Amino acid sequence: MSSSNILIVLVIFISLFGMSNAQLNSTFYANSCPNISRIVRGVIQEALRSDPRIGASLIRLHFHDCFVDGCDGSLLLDNSSSIRTEKDADPNVASVRGFDVVDNIKTAAENACRGVVSCADILAIASEASVSLAGGPSWNVLLGRRDSRTANFAAASRFLPRASEGLTNITAKFAVFNLSVTDLVALSGAHTFGRAQCFTFRERLYNFNGTGNPDRSLDSSYRTTLRRICPQNGDGTIVTNLDLSTPDRFDRNYFTNLQENRGLLQSDQELFSTNGSPTVPIVNDFTNQRRFFASFAQSMIKMGNISPLTGRRGEIRSDCKRVNGAGNWVGWSSS
Repeated sequence: MSSSNILIVLVIFISLFGMSNAQLNSTFYANSCPNISRIVRGVIQEALRSDPRIGASLIRLHFHDCFVDGCDGSLLLDNSSSIRTEKDADPNVASVRGFDVVDNIKTAAENACRGVVSCADILAIASEASVSLAGGPSWNVLLGRRDSRTANFAAASRFLPRASEGLTNITAKFAVFNLSVTDLVALSGAHTFGRAQCFTFRERLYNFNGTGNPDRSLDSSYRTTLRRICPQNGDGTIVTNLDLSTPDRFDRNYFTNLQENRGLLQSDQELFSTNGSPTVPIVNDFTNQRRFFASFAQSMIKMGNISPLTGRRGEIRSDCKRVNGAGNWVGWSSS
């Protein structure tokens, strides 16, 4: 699909669901659950002891949730008789993770303040905690989202940016949510920590865009290193660090890596290697860590404002995996 067609479809899509930060505020739980940020942070700290990549996984859940019908916790829903889970959409399947930690956070939140804190807000709070615990910026998380009663498998399959997608298409997907080119570059900086599976970038190493050759924008010595980790016909689920230098720290090194042609994913490297792109000077600017941190915090707040359910819309799920009142159900069959 061309970028212009994607933009048209997305404009129609967003017009149906809207964008609003109405009624969100940083003190939403000040009286009803005043310790929720500390509760979330504590569960993540415990998870980090055995899983150093969990922070990056949690922020990715928030991103993939917000880009499908807004920040409403829909990504967390399992299959049911009326719901086809977004977890099985192509950009998510065998990729998004951390749901067990979200469940642990929800259990702790319910024990402290039953029926008060939404799953959508848990993702927002967990993202800020994950970044700050990794040495990144802190920000005042706006709260008051409610949880959706449905998921949108089709939208997740179609509209989520992909690691192998070109810059033009990704820019269009961001723009429809009023996320600027600066937001795109800043939010991409979340790839300064975490891991990626071989299948998300292996084409760059051996057969980029069907040419039979590697991606020329990839540093040759870095390519050699990656080929040892990800053989051409090897296991596509093997993971490697998004940032080889400081893989578990939230810092500016993502941008210096791009300047050295050492961005792991195509969607990352194109931010710097696309001649004439307005993203290039922003990448250069964000090698200043203070400016990157400030922009990242602003962009996270902006992204977190995409189409929240507030007031009486939606619900506060007691279990993030299912809508209230739903029983257990054996999933959808694949076809």
